[in-house]
Amino acid sequence: MRTITDRLGKLVAQAERTAREAGRLGGRPGATADRPEETFEAVGDEGLPFERPKRKEHGDFSTSFAMSRARVFGLKPRDYAQAIVDSMPADPLIERVEVAGPGFINFYLNQSAVVRDVLLEIDERGAEYGRSSWEPQRKRRQVEFVSANPVGPMHVGHGRWAALGDALANVLAAAGYDVEREFYINDYGNQMKIFGASVEARYCELLGAAHEFPEDGYGGAYITEIAQEIVAADGDKHLALSREERIELFTERAYAQVLEHIKKTLAGMGVIFDVWFSERTLHESGAIEKAIAVLRQKGHVHDAEGAVWLKSTEFGDDKDRVLIRENGEPTYLAADVAYHADKLARGFDTIIDIWGADHHGYVKRMEAAVEALSGEKGRLKVIIGQLVNVLRAGEPVRMSKRTGEMITFEELLDEVGPDAARYYFLMRNTDSALDFDIDLAKEQSNKNPVFYVQYGHARICSILRKAATDGLIGEPSDADLPVAELAAKIAATDEQLALLRGEAEYDLVSHLSRLPEELEEAAAFLAPFKLTTYAYETARRFHNFYEKCRVIAPEEPNLTAARLFLVKCSRQVLANTLGLLGVSAPERM
Repeated sequence: MRTITDRLGKLVAQAERTAREAGRLGGRPGATADRPEETFEAVGDEGLPFERPKRKEHGDFSTSFAMSRARVFGLKPRDYAQAIVDSMPADPLIERVEVAGPGFINFYLNQSAVVRDVLLEIDERGAEYGRSSWEPQRKRRQVEFVSANPVGPMHVGHGRWAALGDALANVLAAAGYDVEREFYINDYGNQMKIFGASVEARYCELLGAAHEFPEDGYGGAYITEIAQEIVAADGDKHLALSREERIELFTERAYAQVLEHIKKTLAGMGVIFDVWFSERTLHESGAIEKAIAVLRQKGHVHDAEGAVWLKSTEFGDDKDRVLIRENGEPTYLAADVAYHADKLARGFDTIIDIWGADHHGYVKRMEAAVEALSGEKGRLKVIIGQLVNVLRAGEPVRMSKRTGEMITFEELLDEVGPDAARYYFLMRNTDSALDFDIDLAKEQSNKNPVFYVQYGHARICSILRKAATDGLIGEPSDADLPVAELAAKIAATDEQLALLRGEAEYDLVSHLSRLPEELEEAAAFLAPFKLTTYAYETARRFHNFYEKCRVIAPEEPNLTAARLFLVKCSRQVLANTLGLLGVSAPERM
């Protein structure tokens, strides 16, 4: 965990100072005195690359920093590492330190000290455990996700982006960033006119009036449902209007209805946006012209063949891209350039866009546009997600039972519930296609990962209630309290915690200590799926501990107190992890 590695880093820095003073770092005498910028005081000891070895015989933590640090003193890495180990100050956290291979330094920790320090930190920080207390220099981040066209229901892929974007925002906020969630509404252009014309045609058809369905119109059953609602509310009064007037009216009416439905569906999975940004505002406000003027002023556009082009090849794209067509109409790219110019103007240090796999070819040109606007590389991060394959009992499902068309995100959500939907959508990295088995997601067995993890939390709560009923925590009546309140009554002394010496106990504590690291990695790599893996492993290790260690042992009150404290901390870590994923931590199942 970060607190342990920070502590190890400070010990290493102290060891180097001692080694210098004792003359153990020969090679170039006075090297760091000649170059004060190379001292640990200047470099900083918190950033040392500590890792957890995969094999236990290599210790609890290992660092390879000697490979690069040794050259400051003109030493071989192994000689430098040995000087550090020989100068390492005593610390109750460390049992021993060894040099391995070409210069690795392996730390073997005192198990009792680790157990005490980890569990006491979890207890002290509670719901904040795992969250970072650091303040990043550039901390404003925006996550734009889902951004479904408001012309119909969301597909299952949109559900995956909703879970990913919301969990990523949670993770970034917990890692110390100021985060905003945004939905970009594609409510401008020909698609909206076709949408309105499709509704108008169905409206007329329902009333037995002459109608003309667009050649490339939207043919889903939902279009007829929207038209039926208009008929139910207004009857045939709109037949008195011209077709153009009806299309304009129905476009706005149906658009508002679909958008409200999208908001309701997303809220059903606990996804709430801070900002709903309308594409129309870019066209109506002159933002597109302003953004292109900025690019022109910076020398990043040119005119050719009657069109205006972005010089995107200057920023790594394979060809320049058209912003304004020969007929004077802006391209989709022009609107997106203006949109991202607006994001930059709002002061976001990093812009994160989550797109579907069909937008893969669009990434380079948008990265080029943002770099051209901002003058900085890397301000835009694009996450491309792969498809979701819906299965039932292992077999592909392509059609909705209700409509005979594609299964919508709303239907999936209604069938499996928000917790299962979020957990399954987050189980795999976004660069991998996801198989979502509906039957498995509803199954109440250990085969179902979300049930397994949530049952781990519920099992912990049951243990704590049993302990209260037996008079081991507060009063027997406390068993009826919410578990967080009940857990607050659990305490253990250092002497009691020292009794947690078993392999299953230490294995669980060691895993609990990893949450800050896991969160840090999930934020750094924009990968919330790491926390689903961590949550599952937390539940697995707790189940293993519970099967091997008797928690409530009245004949051993001190050991019981220590194990109840471990149970309490396990619940907190599991609840915190599920909370970051947006998945509930049930107290009973």
